[in-house]
Amino acid sequence: MFRQYLNWRTTLALIAILIVSGTIFYSQYLARKIKGEERLRVEQWFKAGKFIISAPDSVDIGFASLIVTENKTIPIIETNEKDSVTSHVNLDSARAADPQYLETKLRQLKSQHNPFEWVDPADSSIRNRYYYGNSKLLDEVRYYPLIQLLIVALFIVITILSLRSRHRSLQNQVWAGMAKETAHQLGTPVSSLEGWVEMLKDSPLEKKIVQELEKDVDRLRLVSDRFGKIGSSPQLESTDLLKQVNSMVDYMRKRATGKIIFTVNHQNREAIFARISPPLFDWVIENLLKNALDAMEGKGAITANINEDEKAVYLEVTDTGKGISKKNIGQVFKPGFTTKKRGWGLGLSLSKRIIAQYHKGEIYVKHSEIGKGTTFRIVLKK
Repeated sequence: MFRQYLNWRTTLALIAILIVSGTIFYSQYLARKIKGEERLRVEQWFKAGKFIISAPDSVDIGFASLIVTENKTIPIIETNEKDSVTSHVNLDSARAADPQYLETKLRQLKSQHNPFEWVDPADSSIRNRYYYGNSKLLDEVRYYPLIQLLIVALFIVITILSLRSRHRSLQNQVWAGMAKETAHQLGTPVSSLEGWVEMLKDSPLEKKIVQELEKDVDRLRLVSDRFGKIGSSPQLESTDLLKQVNSMVDYMRKRATGKIIFTVNHQNREAIFARISPPLFDWVIENLLKNALDAMEGKGAITANINEDEKAVYLEVTDTGKGISKKNIGQVFKPGFTTKKRGWGLGLSLSKRIIAQYHKGEIYVKHSEIGKGTTFRIVLKK
């Protein structure tokens, strides 16, 4: 699916490039053609005007007048030998009454085309220049490719976002399907084990063995419950995070070596409440603690700091392990990324999904330094 997505994206990009390139080349061709025709029209207008002025009364000037009056699109400004504006055509008559507007327009026309010049045969000191600009048609032809480029770019962006959204939706479906299937598969042996535990309670075996078996069965039931909640909207409830975190720390302490020191700091608060799904939130804490244990390789300290303010509750898990390199910090929450020899690299990815998607919170690497340790931070809005 991902390869198909890349192929679609590449195909769309190539089509867009071909469309825009072809449009630009063709519009430039049209612009050059229109530009040449407009210069010819201005030249005819210029010569026709001079012919009308110099023609004897007996000469028919009807055709020359027609050429002059037909120009209704190309702006022209006439200047004298001092380059002062003497007349103009096809300008906004209301704005042309302002000398400042005419000066600004004259500078614009000068930058667009070379003028036509007329010198008085009787007095060479008297000369006029005729500056002209682009018609609206020429400007539209020149700017059309830019507008089309924006439209095509917008089309590509919308299409790519749509494909990415579909790709993520399929990923979410795969995640949910795998989780629910795992929960379903665990359900049968867990139910069977519960039945066996009940039978063992009535047997003369040691009660300690039965108690430990019951704990493991409860643990399997918890895992099944966690997976069963993936893909559905969990019920959030106001929960004491101090109690929740301490419970998970105690659970991990029993399974760690005696050289690992666990500490929970809560600023002498008796309770800190947040709206969470306890089974899923425990899963996140368990993943963070397991990662911390793996990073320290049997020796070090893990500290959980819990505090709050008016807007949010903050939980930080810090270890004294090997740390995360800068190039890997941005990758740790991506599915499949792991630096361990064993494992699927799904723990932190799943943790981010639980916090961001189900709890509308944040989880990120607050700080990490090679050889000194890492701090993960969870932010839950109140």
